Amino acid sequence: MSDYDVIIAGAGISGSLAAAGAAKGGAKVLVLDRNDYSQVGKKTNWGWVCGDAVAKTHIDFIHKEIGLRLTEPVLDISVEGVQVLSPDLTRKFQFEGAGYSLDRPKLARVLIDFAKNSGADYMPHHEVEGPIIEDGKVVGVYGRDEKGAQVKYRSKIVIDTLGIASTIRRKLPQNKYIENTVSTNDIESTGRYICHFDANGSDINYYDKGNALIHLNQQLAPGGYGWVFPKSGNRVNIGLGVEKKSLDIRNAKMNKKDTLHMLIDQYVAWNPVVKNIKIDETDANGKGYWSVTVRRQFDSLVFPGYMGAGDSMAMPNPISAGGIGPAMTAGAIAGKVAAEAVAANDAGIEFLWKYNIRYNEVYGNKTAGLEVFRIYLQSLNNGLINYGMSKFLTKEEAIQISYGNVPEITIANTFTKVLSGLSNINAFKDLIYCVKVMKEMNGLYNNYPKDPRSFDEWKAIVNNRMHEVKERFRPNPI
Repeated sequence: MSDYDVIIAGAGISGSLAAAGAAKGGAKVLVLDRNDYSQVGKKTNWGWVCGDAVAKTHIDFIHKEIGLRLTEPVLDISVEGVQVLSPDLTRKFQFEGAGYSLDRPKLARVLIDFAKNSGADYMPHHEVEGPIIEDGKVVGVYGRDEKGAQVKYRSKIVIDTLGIASTIRRKLPQNKYIENTVSTNDIESTGRYICHFDANGSDINYYDKGNALIHLNQQLAPGGYGWVFPKSGNRVNIGLGVEKKSLDIRNAKMNKKDTLHMLIDQYVAWNPVVKNIKIDETDANGKGYWSVTVRRQFDSLVFPGYMGAGDSMAMPNPISAGGIGPAMTAGAIAGKVAAEAVAANDAGIEFLWKYNIRYNEVYGNKTAGLEVFRIYLQSLNNGLINYGMSKFLTKEEAIQISYGNVPEITIANTFTKVLSGLSNINAFKDLIYCVKVMKEMNGLYNNYPKDPRSFDEWKAIVNNRMHEVKERFRPNPI
């Protein structure tokens, strides 16, 4: 007999929204989280580690989907978009549209309150250690309560929102649907400071109150990028992400031994506008370091009795590593599908498959293409990035790519670009190949399997094509 219809493991963004959606749909819901209420959804001892930025489209989606309207002070300030700058700062593309810089701890508390008010039970101070498996199906979770005593809770469905290191996902039986682990090549190490600062001048290439800035620079942030996201009260979220292999290559070629922590301090010192920083210790969330996936979401998000959302399913955007928006979208969808499964008394993979389809339709169908472009970018040094942003892509083409669309870039209609830099013809050919594969990936995901029976063949095609891309584009930051 089940204690609950749906158990949500982890009260982060996707978990709380899934709980609200499932409870609104009539399911008896339990949310388990290891933190207390004041620190609900906190990722690590360092805090709620992220860039705090989210596109307006995701905020609008959860309002429409489950009726939650977010306002100030959770929506700390609004921004016009995300500006991506070339290493030499001479070229700037706007990726994504209007959005918000969030107060992340306040957001977490608002979301769990929304889940509770929607009818979900909430138990803090619970450490979920793994799934209960019976007859090849997830039927609950086990772990420890606030006193360290072993506990078990049974349910018809478990929604895993424990994050990248999920103890549930890693302990699932080996299966063809859910990957137990994430390759280190698909992970970036990130860190950021939230700090007060004194503005030294007003150069918007380094700090822009109306836009979130991303700096592509393989020396400052090998395999990743740096960011400067404005916050209210003359504060800023400033940080960077690096890919391990790229960092190792960069250090070897430059005869350095830089670590992520050292690179963040160098990035802050490099910025001539953000000066005299003082860490903002509100909610003990001033400094933070964490790992984030930069790949497409898992090919399937479901297993019998099991659904996953957010970081546990590798959902952050492969280009920007932004995870808040995908987590919001996935949580809202997962909760509604879980409630439908409970009402139908069917937690089998065939019924839960509609979650795969719905998430893919709303957001997931573009991420494999974005992963291809991310791999391509990591194969370019600063000189090629400068040249490519100046000669290879127009602003309109770059915007299309950032949204997961594939522009028409061919040798024929860009011949003048090639003539302006024959020495970079191979890099241009690589871009043509990259865009070609992005289009193929978009086609594959627009024809995502309608049921589990055709999943194996589809997955093999996707994995083989992605392997070819990784073999062609190796990290080469310097």
